[in-house]
Amino acid sequence: MSAHDLSVRETALTLLRGGMPNAEVARRLDVPVGTVGWWRHEDRKHRGEPYTRPADCPICTDRPFDHRAYAYLLGLYLGDGHIVSKHKQHHLSIFCDATQTGLIDAAEDAMHRVMPQQKTGRRRQRGCVEVKSYAHHWPCLFPQHGPGKKHDRQITLESWQQDIVDAHPWEFVRGLIHSDGCRTTNWTVRNGKRYEYPRYFFTNKSDDIRGLLTDTLTRLGVRWTVLKRDGDPFNVSVARKECVALMDRHVGPKH
Repeated sequence: MSAHDLSVRETALTLLRGGMPNAEVARRLDVPVGTVGWWRHEDRKHRGEPYTRPADCPICTDRPFDHRAYAYLLGLYLGDGHIVSKHKQHHLSIFCDATQTGLIDAAEDAMHRVMPQQKTGRRRQRGCVEVKSYAHHWPCLFPQHGPGKKHDRQITLESWQQDIVDAHPWEFVRGLIHSDGCRTTNWTVRNGKRYEYPRYFFTNKSDDIRGLLTDTLTRLGVRWTVLKRDGDPFNVSVARKECVALMDRHVGPKH
């Protein structure tokens, strides 16, 4: 069957006008997908039909999306992420330690689950890997995006974001810890003996972002304290044995 057969083209256009995706039409008719795309373009042009690029944005289209993955990605974004905006282009970037390959994979997987149609990529920089995804609608998903550093402006969640965090609080906490947090082993000396104990830290200059973490931890029953650094309360600490065990169960160290 020739890809240039007029009957094949007419069949393809009938299917395309009925809403069938290019790839499915190409598969059914055994025609290259690029040829099907060209036929669709020429057909729209001939009929004077305006073309609007389909949006994959769940906020603009009410498309269902993976809320669990979004809660994790939101935590990563608030910690070590940002959106770069240029003319007709936006991309979400999450910066990960180059040695933590599990975190890199998890960040990329979360992007795919939230925006499945968008391609992701990785760019290695000195000591880190930038995981990025190009999509015009990333600012819709992260309305906290704005000029300047996050700790220099107010950071609050929209009601729909808070609903997702309330439904998946541990995923949100995990994203925050995996971005700007860590699990460490501290030690102290008592009665001449050295004692070691695990502790979780979260360090962020934004009062609002730290507040989002501590509010969520409180709702989860996790006891936390604030440790000052050079007089500033940048560090949130979780050190009580039962709370660390709870964090280990749901968060765990970065890897």
